[in-house]
Amino acid sequence: MRPLLLQLDHFGSFREPVTVDFSDTEYFALVGPTGAGKSTIIDAICFALYGTVPRWGKENVIAHALAPSVSSGKVALVFESGGRRYGVVRAMVRDSKGAVRTKEARIDELDPSAPLETAYDAVVKPLAEGENVTPEAQRVTGLEYRFFTQCVVLPQGRFAEFLHAAPRERQDLLVQLLDADVYELIRQRAVQEEEQAKRDAAFARDQLGKLSGATAEAEQELADRLAALRRLAETMGADLDLLRAREADIRRAEQERAAVAERRSVLASLRMPDAVPTLASARRAAAESVEALAAEVATLEADDHEAYEALAALGDRGAPRAALAALDARERHAAQAARARAEAVAAAEPLPGLAAERQAAEQALAAAETRRERLRDAHAAAHLAPRLAVGEPCPVCRHPVAELPRHEPPADIRTADRALAGARDRAERARSAHARAEASASMLAGQADRLESELAALPEPGDRAELEGRLAAIAKAEEVAAQARNGFRAARGRLDRARTDAERIERQAESAWRTLESARDRLLVSGGHDDPPPPLTRDDLHRAWTDLLGWRDRAAQAAHAALAACDERLAQAGDTLARERRKLAERLAEHGVVPPRDASPDQLGAAVAGAAARVESALDRVRDDRKRAADLDAQITSKEHEAKVAHELALRLRANAFERWLCAEALAVLVASASETLRELSDGQYELTLSDKTGDIEVVDYGEAGMRRSARTLSGGETFQAALALALALSGAVARRLDSIFLDEGFGTLDPATLDTVATTLERLAAGQDRMIGVVTHVPALAERVPVRFEVRRDAKGSHVRKAAT
Repeated sequence: MRPLLLQLDHFGSFREPVTVDFSDTEYFALVGPTGAGKSTIIDAICFALYGTVPRWGKENVIAHALAPSVSSGKVALVFESGGRRYGVVRAMVRDSKGAVRTKEARIDELDPSAPLETAYDAVVKPLAEGENVTPEAQRVTGLEYRFFTQCVVLPQGRFAEFLHAAPRERQDLLVQLLDADVYELIRQRAVQEEEQAKRDAAFARDQLGKLSGATAEAEQELADRLAALRRLAETMGADLDLLRAREADIRRAEQERAAVAERRSVLASLRMPDAVPTLASARRAAAESVEALAAEVATLEADDHEAYEALAALGDRGAPRAALAALDARERHAAQAARARAEAVAAAEPLPGLAAERQAAEQALAAAETRRERLRDAHAAAHLAPRLAVGEPCPVCRHPVAELPRHEPPADIRTADRALAGARDRAERARSAHARAEASASMLAGQADRLESELAALPEPGDRAELEGRLAAIAKAEEVAAQARNGFRAARGRLDRARTDAERIERQAESAWRTLESARDRLLVSGGHDDPPPPLTRDDLHRAWTDLLGWRDRAAQAAHAALAACDERLAQAGDTLARERRKLAERLAEHGVVPPRDASPDQLGAAVAGAAARVESALDRVRDDRKRAADLDAQITSKEHEAKVAHELALRLRANAFERWLCAEALAVLVASASETLRELSDGQYELTLSDKTGDIEVVDYGEAGMRRSARTLSGGETFQAALALALALSGAVARRLDSIFLDEGFGTLDPATLDTVATTLERLAAGQDRMIGVVTHVPALAERVPVRFEVRRDAKGSHVRKAAT
């Protein structure tokens, strides 16, 4: 990993944006007074990659990333690793409670040809965000966080301790730095594997103990028993056939007994119907009743016919009724015509008077109109007279006026108008009254003429007494016919009921015959009768039933005796079957087969087959258990061997000899590698080696003819060279090739000569290897010998960086 460009914004003591450009730098120094912020730049590189800083303690602590007075900040780093360019950015914020958290984190692959100023704009491929940034940074750099803090930011004080440490202390340090404690994890895992193998072996033994019955003897015993059962199944066929024959005998005996019991039941169920003894007399009585009622119905039917013929001879009552209705209508019409004529005469009587009144009113109206005209002319003359002048033409006749006329004042014209209006009203009322009376008289006279004309057109009516006599005769004939019809219908109803009763009695008799025939048929079908039932002649029902019941009693006695004989034969067959079944059961018991009580032959055969199947299944289980027992035995042997191996491994890893051997081998490799580096740094004067006696690190001084002496005799500068060589060797052992190293070590305690040796060593290291070397120091004498310096200062606004060259 080689840093190219670092940008800080409100990170740590840098409260303003700062950019540190490492792109053209191979060997540089971060210089400035103590507390200026030099180590913060190294911290920023570490934080950008891993999200934390060694000086902060816990790896997940980021509270120190922001100064107390700021609420947000950011760190961005452009670096190269494995020939590719990458950019990583982390932004922090402070929440409302004062806690610092990561707001943004991302890592991208960048275009290596783009200028550094715009490197973040030339993203080739986004790689990771958020929590995935740190694992991705470890992948692209090839350095885990702890290796970065041990190899890139070299803890020089630790390596000086390593150089001068006693063998035991050096062993502890190597265990820590080289992760030799992994062997303790291996030992612990071996202990776990031993315990698990022991548990597995114990479990297998427990399972094996449950299979103690799976022996060769048990397998042979089951095989012998299975063979015996199979032979028994083959040889018991004849016995089963005999049992089946015995059971067939019993079934036939049971069927025979059932048939006898059925005959007996049929005989016992034979009963004469209760109506049979009286059916004969009932049939005769019913027949006589039907015959008498039939004769009565015939007589009443003749009477009914005669009555309706007499009624038909009188004719329909509609004609006399219509004639009477017409007679009533003519009389009503004549009365209406007489009333109309009287009303017409009465209406014509006042017409002459009304005509005279009308004439007088019209004459009075004419006189009133004349008086009104004359009075109007008088008013006009009186109005014109004052305007006449003698000799002037008269406006009326156009002749000259010879003398002025003298006129009396005319009467009031309004009086004449009122008189004229009254005369007109009286004349109008007289005309209206005369017209109404005249119209009413004319209308009534027309009505009277019409009614009289209609009356004249009506036919002459018949004699009322004759018509009423005809209607009375018809009513009497209808009454007689109705009485005859009702009597006929009542007699016919009685005849129908008598016939129904006769039919019912016939059905009862027929049912009794059918019952008798059915009973006799059942008795014939049941069989077993030496004496068959008597034949049926259908001449006397009661006698036929009596004969059959007598035969029934004799047959019942014979069926009772037959049933007792069947019971005896059935008992003998049952005893024989029980003896045969017991003999076969004893044979089965000898082979351990216990069939159900009173088992059938098929059940006995199934019991033997089931026992053979169970024995065969048990034999299969024993064989499977024996195979499983062999597997468990092999598993126990394997697990005990695994436990023994794990125990031996844990025992050897727990011994100090292994750790001493491992550290000794690692130390020999480290010292050999460090010797090559130290020989180069010291111009071939020094090498490192291990003391054969004490195991301490010694120096081979070729300036003193290859003399070997303790590393503690080295000066400060020589000690720095030896410690640096060991640091580089150990870094190469725990990580792949390093592109940069940062030495954050206090050089202020070195004397001038030692400081010169340190400076010369660093110059040779920077010149002789393709590696960036960074030194953090506040010693001016050392800083002046570094070609590129980043001067770090701090004021009230925070830390600042300025790049300077010697």
